[in-house]
Amino acid sequence: MSAIDSLPPLREVIATHDLRAKKSLGQNFLLDLNLTAKIARAAGDLSECDVLEIGPGPGGLTRGLLASGARRVLAVEKDARCLPALAEIAEAYPGRLQVIEGDALKVDPLAHLTPPIRVAANLPYNVGTELLVRWLTPTEWPPYWQSLTLMFQKEVAQRIVAQPGSKAYGRLAVLAQWRCETRIAMELPPEAFTPPPKIRSAVVHLTALPEPKFDADADVLQKVTAAAFNQRRKMLRASLKGLAPDIEDRLLAAGIEPTERAEQVNLERFCALARAVAGT
Repeated sequence: MSAIDSLPPLREVIATHDLRAKKSLGQNFLLDLNLTAKIARAAGDLSECDVLEIGPGPGGLTRGLLASGARRVLAVEKDARCLPALAEIAEAYPGRLQVIEGDALKVDPLAHLTPPIRVAANLPYNVGTELLVRWLTPTEWPPYWQSLTLMFQKEVAQRIVAQPGSKAYGRLAVLAQWRCETRIAMELPPEAFTPPPKIRSAVVHLTALPEPKFDADADVLQKVTAAAFNQRRKMLRASLKGLAPDIEDRLLAAGIEPTERAEQVNLERFCALARAVAGT
């Protein structure tokens, strides 16, 4: 019998430790250990990796990651109520689980991780997108992580993998697909969670590329896409006019008609525009 089988069911863990999910923390607990094991498998071979998990809650995915063979898991949890439940998991997997109490937006995990590193998490809804953007925009590339396996609201997941011309296509798609291969690994219905959210969820798997797909300055690309998609209904000559007085010329130099809108421009042309805006 494996260690995960000797631990109590998650519903029992939640009852024992009085872990009612808090809306203020963006919590929706995934209690089906078959599903958490499936998410862990979507993260790939973890046997030679340290895994960073954000928001483990009662530890369903934590157990899946450890049972699937993760070399070591670093779990960052803001909710102190969850710490006793996570301590029980640590006892079942001696030396393989470290728990840090803190805000994932403020904690630097690198001091506690040894490469190669993967990230796997059922992200709290209220900080998920911000964490993803941070992981996609480090000061240096390649990043410290090899891959991200993350659960989001389905709408956010679709924005990450969206293609030009779709309503979901925007800044998040450009930033993610510029430096990563992206795919939706699985979808989950509301009833898989406690309490059930009002929306469907999806797990996205992002694999870091050694180099970006096209040459561009990261800061300029972020600035261009933010301006373009913040006013996505406007023609680009209008939404981007604050970036340069001769923006129409720079758009044309990048192969973009000034009358096009942001959702019509693919990744390669956004990178060309970033180069044009930067004057390179």
